[in-house]
Amino acid sequence: MPENNSSTHDILIITGPTASGKTALAAALACRIKGEIISADSRQVYRGMDLGTGKDYDDYLVNGIRIPVHLIDVADPGYKYNVFEYQRDFFRVFNELKTRNVFPLVCGGSGMYIDSIVSGYSMYEVPPDPLLRKKLEQKSMSELIDILSSYKKLHNITHIDTKNRVIRAIEIEKYNSSGKVNLAQFPKLKSIIIGVMADRDKRRRRITERLKQRLDAGMIDEVKRLMENGVSEEVLIYYGLEYKFITLFLTGSKDYDTMVKELEIAIHQFAKRQMTWFRGMERRGIKIHWIDGELPPDEKLEIILQLLSKGA
Repeated sequence: MPENNSSTHDILIITGPTASGKTALAAALACRIKGEIISADSRQVYRGMDLGTGKDYDDYLVNGIRIPVHLIDVADPGYKYNVFEYQRDFFRVFNELKTRNVFPLVCGGSGMYIDSIVSGYSMYEVPPDPLLRKKLEQKSMSELIDILSSYKKLHNITHIDTKNRVIRAIEIEKYNSSGKVNLAQFPKLKSIIIGVMADRDKRRRRITERLKQRLDAGMIDEVKRLMENGVSEEVLIYYGLEYKFITLFLTGSKDYDTMVKELEIAIHQFAKRQMTWFRGMERRGIKIHWIDGELPPDEKLEIILQLLSKGA
């Protein structure tokens, strides 16, 4: 039993769609087995982006103990952190925990980050190409998508909804075809993945309630501060969801009620895309042990501890 870190697994991952209660569960488990959490959230890496990314710091306080969490607040707002950097930073933290004999719990809903760990993506850093970017910036969105399509078939354009994203995608594809790629091997880790499943209607209600709570807590002021501190409108829109829609409200492109309504819809769609990613992982043979998010906390913990002890 991993109460004393004797698990045969290298890591345990707790994931699931937004508003499924995974953070509180991961913190409770970390407290139980004296582990530490490595975040797998692509937006919580940014300092000062708290309410919009859902950094529920109170969830990390369990029985008066503050659970250590890594890879939150590691980049400045305005920067574009990527999967290559996440893998690099994850492995650094993983090794540091290993030297202290601390069991690592990964928690987050960014499917690509989790997939990169579990599947051991061979990642490489694509350097910026200023001349290419300058040339592409003169083109329309449709022209850019046509260029990107010439490199690969586009199955999903939801992740390239701004010109900057399409330009970066073209930059990556051009580099890929240049023959300059030098792959860095990521170690194979023995992982167990726990997915927290929430009833669709209950999840939708939680998303609605949580959005209202964060707006009441000052999420619009958070975006204002970011803008005042020099984070551009374009970058905030690039970050998506709360930052995109609140920026559109603050710049007069949407009224408040429209912003809230469209943001809520976008978050629901995001949760659906998260589930689509997880199902895709399962189709590729990656086992996810789904547990009912409505179970009592102690019961969820016991299910996970039993899976760990069995070496599932």
